[in-house]
Amino acid sequence: MLYRNLGKPVFFKLDPEKAHHLVIGGLHTAAKVPGLVPLMSGMYGIPKVPEMSTELFGVTFPSPVGLAAGLDKNAEAVDGFSAIGFGFMEVGTVTPKAQPGNELPRLFRLPPDEALVNRMGFNNRGAEEMSRRLAALKSRPIPVAVNIGKNKVTPNEEAHLDYQKCISVLYPYADFFVVNISSPNTPDLRNLQHGSELSNLLAAVKEEMNAQARRHGKDKAVLVKIAPDVSFEELEYMVDTIQKGGVSGLIATNTTISREGLTHANAKETGGLSGKPLQRRSTEIISRVYRQTGGQLPIIGSGGIFTADDAYGKIRAGASLVEIYTALIYEGPEINRKLHSGLRELLKKDGFAHISEAVGADHR
Repeated sequence: MLYRNLGKPVFFKLDPEKAHHLVIGGLHTAAKVPGLVPLMSGMYGIPKVPEMSTELFGVTFPSPVGLAAGLDKNAEAVDGFSAIGFGFMEVGTVTPKAQPGNELPRLFRLPPDEALVNRMGFNNRGAEEMSRRLAALKSRPIPVAVNIGKNKVTPNEEAHLDYQKCISVLYPYADFFVVNISSPNTPDLRNLQHGSELSNLLAAVKEEMNAQARRHGKDKAVLVKIAPDVSFEELEYMVDTIQKGGVSGLIATNTTISREGLTHANAKETGGLSGKPLQRRSTEIISRVYRQTGGQLPIIGSGGIFTADDAYGKIRAGASLVEIYTALIYEGPEINRKLHSGLRELLKKDGFAHISEAVGADHR
């Protein structure tokens, strides 16, 4: 209630991107103040319970609910986000070279729809800067995934070099990687999801991952983040290529370019839509991927999760883990405790002793 009554009214009077930077800067500063991170953990953290812990890709996730990419683009607030109940988090999207992203304004709220539209354009300080920040972390209380992309000026035929560069620079510091080829805000990026462009990119990514594994003596997982704006036929071919490419799993889904059912004036803005309107479509994509792969390709579900029922629906559809972003903006850090306690109640109601037993339950 603290956020809803005090924080949210203040933040929602600010320009959305200014509010974004204020939150990231505040969490970054909080980590430097002695005793403040434990205080945040006491206020917003969640208990570690065996039935909610998941082992996936050789990584232990204390909770199935993580933070999606896009909020902490430069890995500035890992300590802060780790203290407020997330079971893992993505940082990025990061590109090899720093870039400013698209012109302002580029982030818009749609309060009646509980949604956001962004056309940020992979604004970030580059892979080298992120590597320094991650290397400086004194502890790693939750797994940190690095979401990687290509620079805007890089043509698609050279995109694989950007992804390889990010992997080579950040391999020692990521618990796993996410290949972002589904943002609608970088020209032609989504073309990398299809046909030979996808298979060639994944081959290059796996080549670099294998090289870094040999160099550092440790294998790490790499996932692909897919868009919701594909036909089911396109999805089937895409998933088949991803499986053949030998990646570890996928994230379903990124933001959507659809504007169906929206009521707020900001629906006219171009960019990717996140939030509640994406909930049903992303769950449908998860269900189809799980069915096509027989549950053999791990899925992280993302899109429109505001309640424990939303998260549980994605888990029952086939997601082993889930992520939130927009709900954190609208509901505040209290949401993690609500999701965690709600999921435990739903597991108990269905007679499951562990969260993994619920994964794909709708298909059985």
